[in-house]
Amino acid sequence: MYIKTVEPADATGEMAAIYDAEMASMGRVMEATQCWSARPDMLVPIENLLHQMRDGFSLGLLNFRLITFIAARYVPSSYCSHVYFKSQCGMLSREQALAIQADYRNAGLSEQQVAMLAYAEQITRDASKITATDIEKLRLVGFTDLNIADIALAASFRNFLSRYFDAVGASVEPDFLDADPQVRAQMAVGKR
Repeated sequence: MYIKTVEPADATGEMAAIYDAEMASMGRVMEATQCWSARPDMLVPIENLLHQMRDGFSLGLLNFRLITFIAARYVPSSYCSHVYFKSQCGMLSREQALAIQADYRNAGLSEQQVAMLAYAEQITRDASKITATDIEKLRLVGFTDLNIADIALAASFRNFLSRYFDAVGASVEPDFLDADPQVRAQMAVGKR
């Protein structure tokens, strides 16, 4: 980490509650969480927004994670690619998660999921190039305006988070690194 952050043993108040919850669920406080402690006033709103967005996501947790995974690839964020590869492997086969990261268009996803991920990719690469025609294509495969807004929010939020994590030097925790060196290399899309 490039900046000084609050260690779990030194956290107090709402920060300590967030750290404690992460310790209870994951066995550690991630650097991605800890890096917000340099701005403690931001930690609670950021965590609340993430949970509200993810928990109320109109397309379900798998699709939220797929969007996050693809946005991380194109940011590019090694940190988030490693973390979300690990989370994908809990919901999909390892082989499919690898195929999605390599080329989601040819990874056995539904037409709707491919359209969703193409939109997330375009948001990440250059959202200024999105037009009404792009949105109409999403509607034609069955997405509602709520779904489209959720996809845009999830991809944009991942862009924000991933860029911040890289900017302050968050490093991927060793238990998120795959045992296979080739997989680790494939997920290392950005800062190493």
